[in-house]
Amino acid sequence: MFALWSSFTFIIAMAIGKLIVVCQSGGKFTTNADGTLSYSGGDAHATSLTLDTKFDDFKSEIADMWKYDLHSLFIKYFLPNNKRTLITISTDKDIRRFLEFHEDFASADVYVITPTPPAPSDATSMLCSRSSHTMSNGPVSPVDALTDFVPDEPVSPADAPLYFLPDAEDTRLQKTPGISSWKNCLTGIGQTFNTRRELHDALDKFSLAHGFHYTLKNSDGRRFCARCKVEGCPWFFIAPKLSTTKLFRIKKMNDTHTCGVGSIRTNASRKLIASIVKEKLRDTPTYKPQEIINDIRRDLGIELNYAQAYGGIAAALEELQGSHRKAYNQLPLLCEKILETNPGSAAILNTKEDSCFHRIFVAFNASLYGFQNGCRPLLFLDCMPLKSKYRGELFTATALDGNDGIFLVSFAIVDVLSDDNWRWFLEQLKIVLSTSHEITFVADMKKEMSESLVSVFPNCFHGYCLHQLTESLKNKFKGSFTQEVVRVLISEFHGATYAPTAEGFKKCIETLKDISPEVYEWILQTEPEHWANAFFKGARYNHLKSNVTESFCDWISDLPAMPITQVIETIRRKMVEFIYTNKMDSDQWSSLLTPSAEENLQRSLVNSRSLELLFSPGSCFKVRDTLGIINVVSLENWDCSCREWQINGLPCLHAAAAIEHIGKNVYDYCYKYFTTEAFKVTYSESINPIPALDGCVQRESSQVHVHPPCILRPVGRPKERKHALKSKQAVKRTHQCSKCKKLGHNKRKCKQST
Repeated sequence: MFALWSSFTFIIAMAIGKLIVVCQSGGKFTTNADGTLSYSGGDAHATSLTLDTKFDDFKSEIADMWKYDLHSLFIKYFLPNNKRTLITISTDKDIRRFLEFHEDFASADVYVITPTPPAPSDATSMLCSRSSHTMSNGPVSPVDALTDFVPDEPVSPADAPLYFLPDAEDTRLQKTPGISSWKNCLTGIGQTFNTRRELHDALDKFSLAHGFHYTLKNSDGRRFCARCKVEGCPWFFIAPKLSTTKLFRIKKMNDTHTCGVGSIRTNASRKLIASIVKEKLRDTPTYKPQEIINDIRRDLGIELNYAQAYGGIAAALEELQGSHRKAYNQLPLLCEKILETNPGSAAILNTKEDSCFHRIFVAFNASLYGFQNGCRPLLFLDCMPLKSKYRGELFTATALDGNDGIFLVSFAIVDVLSDDNWRWFLEQLKIVLSTSHEITFVADMKKEMSESLVSVFPNCFHGYCLHQLTESLKNKFKGSFTQEVVRVLISEFHGATYAPTAEGFKKCIETLKDISPEVYEWILQTEPEHWANAFFKGARYNHLKSNVTESFCDWISDLPAMPITQVIETIRRKMVEFIYTNKMDSDQWSSLLTPSAEENLQRSLVNSRSLELLFSPGSCFKVRDTLGIINVVSLENWDCSCREWQINGLPCLHAAAAIEHIGKNVYDYCYKYFTTEAFKVTYSESINPIPALDGCVQRESSQVHVHPPCILRPVGRPKERKHALKSKQAVKRTHQCSKCKKLGHNKRKCKQST
């Protein structure tokens, strides 16, 4: 179960020209045994929704119902037959898409989440324990079910000081209603707590609000005993565990203090900070330590330092996501579940001799089918570091759909970036791809990468990434030219790369030679046949950079550090969202080609009307443009001497003129990969959900223990500290003699005689 500050359910039923919306507030989401989510509780309001309703108007009306902050609302919904993944609504297009998803349904649910409490009363109830004098009949959340036992040792709520002014306690409590509400977290005998952890959190808050330290005495898994830390103070309570349950109930309690309660400086534990920020992290995984410091100071009047806030985030994330170390041991089970829920997929795990994690390869059947039946035989290989306690690298093989959108075919997580891991990744990719087409790869220009590609895919084509070539050029001649000259060099280099003909390539190269013979020689040594359009034998469709997946990489880099199983699941959910979004978008297309291909084709048709056809011997045509340049078009071979048709896969303006001249349909001369039909085939298969691993049992025959990878010291000299680097770069102050007024010495060392 994951608690939310506030949530709404919109049950939408179709009426005449409008949708009736029932808005429920104050309920909770519960995680079921099969991993699905259900919603219950709360009160309701009603409104209406039409197809013309704007998102901003819809959101404003919802906010007005309970006086919520308009800018803190997040509207989400479940896809049909998928109660695991929440999809976000943030635009008018998203509203239409939501209605299209549910056009065959009589009703649908929408959930709106706000990361901040809607009112002080709600906020205080959320900050306190969910304890009561009666036993709870509601379900227990996975977070609540954690049984973190505390050793029997003196504890204050306890890791670092919170800087309160003891003499101003009453003023502090008046200004911070959250702290004031914590004074009632422990109410007396009979109070029941769902878990030991919940009881411990309540005690931390209670002691913080009243201003005293406590220590645990004779506590174990069967009972929880706490006393005031001041010698002789009678305050204590005992809460035994109820048999056959996880519940703890206060059996004995003396709530009298004789120690001058409230007059001492109190402390906050790492776990208490975690309990405060946990709800925020659910909705905002990128919650920063400085934001926590500011929010807790504003809401609770507590002063934290950066280390406390950072530790609180780490503890909260471990509660929400699970242990990074234990996640590696769940990888064999994850591979089993991927193969069970998505037949035809691949999930391959490798460990080292000492059972430490080495690498894992994942390719879902929906992605393999979409690539082999709807995408161009073109793959971009890229890698990026992962934010993780144990580091790691993410390898990706990404294709492009017919609308030039990214389509993730497979990915792998490896312990380190190495040539051996890249070769292994390519070998697994070779096994899962059964296509007979010659595949073109756009990847790094490293010699080892070329050798691995040729060895694993003998008939493939390797195109060097233009971005990496450009960076190599900058680094090679760093400091040799001014910034203006560098810009000219790069512009001419890119011109040579994109030039479709040898003449265009030669023109740009000669310009580079005039500017710098050294750059000219270096470029010729980088094997132009692997990066220049004029000489490349494969089909890149004018996509020359392996970082076409930049948006996906940015999304990955923005993810917080999480366990490896969560990384894989997060990527899976993103792929599910891509598939559903593109599937619904394509249902709205009426053209034979995808929107981007249609736009390019129409541009060629418009430009072709100014061209002149000279004569047509058979299926060959000579076409003269406005500059007097003549190009030869062969409709039988689908090529043109300008080579734009062969490079892009769509008829160029010369071909379009010839096709229209003979009365043929120009769409019949477009590569099939750009058709709407092929696009729909690409996204025709779905990726099925994977059940939660915590509730699954691994088969005894396949039980393998996987340990986290060993974190080795990075190769090379350690980076210098910032302050040391600045001190080295600082310019020494020049002395000036007060006698001779010259620089470089003072009056004591002045050689000028007096």
